[in-house]
Amino acid sequence: MNAIDQKINDLGLSLPKAAAPVANYVPYVISGNLVFVSGQISKIDDEKIGGRLGEELTVERGQDAARLSALNLLAQIKAACDGDLSRVKRIVKLGGFVQASGSHTQADIPRVINGCSDIMVAVFGDKGRHARFAVSAPSLPLDVAVEIDAVVEID
Repeated sequence: MNAIDQKINDLGLSLPKAAAPVANYVPYVISGNLVFVSGQISKIDDEKIGGRLGEELTVERGQDAARLSALNLLAQIKAACDGDLSRVKRIVKLGGFVQASGSHTQADIPRVINGCSDIMVAVFGDKGRHARFAVSAPSLPLDVAVEIDAVVEID
């Protein structure tokens, strides 16, 4: 077990199997030393966190959703790195979408996506600090609460 896998274990996290795409796209593309990971939703196996922020979804539950997306992102990154997350040089950028209603929730959107950002920093340390956007969307696939994509630099 390498240091990154040990860190994931120490954090009490477990990565799911990298999900297969559900439409006409691939889960990630490697171009040079960058991995572009397709949006990963807040669903792992039978566990799904859905709903809209400002309606049935709280900020805290939204952060839980962002953590599910983070685990899916890590699973895809690990697949792109042939199972070796120690190849990650930097989490370059995350793009987060939160299913939300009304403009009164706009200030909470970045707080929700912090659920993912916090995991990236906890797992990779300074290499996990990244640029990011966090926006609301009126709807997301499968009525999930969160979808997040990533750009990652690897060795």
